[in-house]
Amino acid sequence: MKKKIVSAIFALCLVVPAVSFAAEDKKPAVPESFKEKLSYSMGFEVGHYFKGAGEEIQKELLLQGITDAYDGVKPAIAPEEMAAVQKQYAVKMQEKQKVEMAAMLAKNKETGDAYLEKNKKKDGVKVTESGLQYEVITPAEGAKPTSADKVKVHYVGTLIDGTEFDNSIKRGEPAVFGVGQVIKGWSEAMQLMNVGSKVRLVIPSDLAYGEQGVAPSIQPNSVLIFEVELISIEKE
Repeated sequence: MKKKIVSAIFALCLVVPAVSFAAEDKKPAVPESFKEKLSYSMGFEVGHYFKGAGEEIQKELLLQGITDAYDGVKPAIAPEEMAAVQKQYAVKMQEKQKVEMAAMLAKNKETGDAYLEKNKKKDGVKVTESGLQYEVITPAEGAKPTSADKVKVHYVGTLIDGTEFDNSIKRGEPAVFGVGQVIKGWSEAMQLMNVGSKVRLVIPSDLAYGEQGVAPSIQPNSVLIFEVELISIEKE
């Protein structure tokens, strides 16, 4: 029984929304030994997850359940009822997440489309048949890669609100990848660029990560912006 209850606690953690680690005013005793630190860490993690459930989880009864399971006493409710209510809760949380995801998808699609519509009207912006938007910042006369080539680039990636999610320059090392092994927008853009050139790309979500996104930095249906410098075509 003890094993089942503990497993249920961590299984439910998977469906509870994440919350911030905001510190509270109270200062608990500082664990010192390995066992103390391990015990506190486990308890903190459980509390962190379940705090995200808000009023659904009552702290006093949560602690009572943990204590009863740890002490091996008879549970206050039957195991069958525990399993049923946990299943009901999991279904409820999944439905809530579906609603939240649908709202996020719709919002990001709307704001992304509006940005694309505005950006394509700027001087110097070109739009390809696929919907990729690009603007040449620094022209060059070098060779153009093909889909079979490997390239070396420097780039900065941002969301439409200006949030930076990737930057090879800050890492101090250019990225090297196969032209045909990246998102559609990048693959198409590389074949439009000359070695030595620099462009600003605005990539629609369907040419980027679509409805999947890339947690935690890129939400589903996100339009992505990149400034890319094509340094070279790499020889095998």
